[in-house]
Amino acid sequence: MSMFSGDLLSQILNMFMWIFVLGFVFPKLVVYQMLVKLEQSTIKLEGMSKKAQQTVLGKISKKPDGKLKEKINNFMEFFAISPVDLDPYGIVKKFDHLVEQEKIRFKYFVDGISPESNEEEKANIMMGLSGSMGLYQLTKIVRHFLELTKKTKSQYYAMMLQMQLPLIERIAESLVHGTEALSNGWAIGDGIGPLVVVNYAGDSKVIQTGEDDVIYKKKVDGRDVVLIKAKGPGGRTGNPGKILEKLSKKTKIAKIITIDAAAKLEGEKTGSIAEGIGVAMGGIGVEKSYIEDVVVKEKIPIDSIIVKMSQEEAIMPMKLPILEATPKVLKILNETIARTKEKGVVVVIGVGNTSGVGNDGENIKKAEEDIRKTQEKIKKREKEKKRKFKFPF
Repeated sequence: MSMFSGDLLSQILNMFMWIFVLGFVFPKLVVYQMLVKLEQSTIKLEGMSKKAQQTVLGKISKKPDGKLKEKINNFMEFFAISPVDLDPYGIVKKFDHLVEQEKIRFKYFVDGISPESNEEEKANIMMGLSGSMGLYQLTKIVRHFLELTKKTKSQYYAMMLQMQLPLIERIAESLVHGTEALSNGWAIGDGIGPLVVVNYAGDSKVIQTGEDDVIYKKKVDGRDVVLIKAKGPGGRTGNPGKILEKLSKKTKIAKIITIDAAAKLEGEKTGSIAEGIGVAMGGIGVEKSYIEDVVVKEKIPIDSIIVKMSQEEAIMPMKLPILEATPKVLKILNETIARTKEKGVVVVIGVGNTSGVGNDGENIKKAEEDIRKTQEKIKKREKEKKRKFKFPF
């Protein structure tokens, strides 16, 4: 009987010990293990952020001094507060004003830190700063949740951050490459729209060159075609919506065709093409709203052609499958213009960042050569990294 009691007591003690281990000790060990991995990932992200800032600094000066570094560091904290949207009426104009003020602030800052650069170089620096700031803010958010996890010892926060990290690291890696591309004036995936427009324009007459946009006029089978893209080869996205609004007051528009990069689903091929209707345009939505207002008011048909790529590929140096989609898009564009029955001008808008994409046929050949050279550089760089990597066993 005493032996049975002893066995029962040991079983009860053993059960309580496992309850204590599984209920209190094990969760803390799991959180601690997660924190170690999260800390390593956060340090890696912070290193990427510094690398992106160094890229921008290198574009401004080969030997940046302490004052310049401090100015760049301070500007990384720049922010824009969204307007009140409780009453949706007039929200587009509020955002438009905010975007314009942001551009002015960026231009003022770049003029101050790099007064000797020309306009195209300044546009590239502005875009490089934008990419670097995006990565800096992303890193700050990751650091915030890591410190919050440390304070609360919450397994929930740790798991939430750990689940998001693979995607965050992919975005961060693309922002590093994107900052390099934009700072150096290389074409990025998002530039496929402007690239197609310049290819289609060829030696067509430039009817207007604004601060941020270029407009061409071309005859296609007896029909007038107006092409709009952001001014290059500096990094700009332009104001196609405002230009279209002005154009609609001067002439009758038969159709609008937008060409843009679009996010693909996993499993879809980079550079694949799709057709649809509506305004193919990302961003905050201001320019898209202006186009939609014109379309609804004048009852204009609107077609769109998209070239698919991942979100990361859109901000990275343009890959060859995206470049090689250009002839296919041009063929579809011709077909879309040909089936337009309405009388009037067909307007083609090349949506996207025009970094590395010039404004005429000669520049476009150079842009395509540069895209191929850049991809060769990236491949060589990746091969060198693999050679340097050594297994720990």
